[in-house]
Amino acid sequence: MKLTDIGQEKINQIRLLKQKDTVNGKTEVKPRTVNAILNLIRSILRAAIEWEWIDRAPVFKLLADPTRRVRYLSQDEEQGLLYELPLHLKQITRFALSTGLRMSNILTLEWSQIDIARQIAWIHADQAKANKAISIPLNTDAMAIIHEQLGQHTSHVFSYKDKPILRANGRAWREAVKRANIQDFNFHCLRHTWASRLIQAGVPTHALMELGGWSDIAMVRKYAHFGAEHLREYANKIT
Repeated sequence: MKLTDIGQEKINQIRLLKQKDTVNGKTEVKPRTVNAILNLIRSILRAAIEWEWIDRAPVFKLLADPTRRVRYLSQDEEQGLLYELPLHLKQITRFALSTGLRMSNILTLEWSQIDIARQIAWIHADQAKANKAISIPLNTDAMAIIHEQLGQHTSHVFSYKDKPILRANGRAWREAVKRANIQDFNFHCLRHTWASRLIQAGVPTHALMELGGWSDIAMVRKYAHFGAEHLREYANKIT
């Protein structure tokens, strides 16, 4: 259909149809899945306005998305997962836990983005979710992994059978998670684990925001409850 024919009625129909999507007779679609479709439509319509293909776009709201608990690995779960993973995925997982980088940034990381002497890596703006370049200080664990990967591939830091890896959360990952008996966990939860541990170690939210490349402090506040040491002096005011 034409872009000019897309109005609120059509978008409401799309929303309702997506909400009714089922798998094996059970409702599987969650609000954030529906919102992903709606956000895509919104982005297309905004681009069409910018390109002067249409004069205006319909206004519509997203579904309310219940706040989810932050899922992160315990130390025992981490050891269990690393034990079950094949070597190439183990290295990627360790690097994710050390840097907090998203899977796409890790898999596309090239040697040209690593400064071993300064112990820094960087993500270009066009590779970052917030379209903002990120500088990543590499801690001891991350540097150990970098040295282990030297010579494995000419351009990419992480590879498998001399080829860049397209995804790290495929069948081998899922089966390792299952064997480790880890519930409700996916690759992105490694980033949650990294952020939660930094907050527990006393890293302030504004520093975590820079380290993680978030553009909005609200994205970091979901980890704030993991660190309450700075409030202890106030709690002790009760006599």
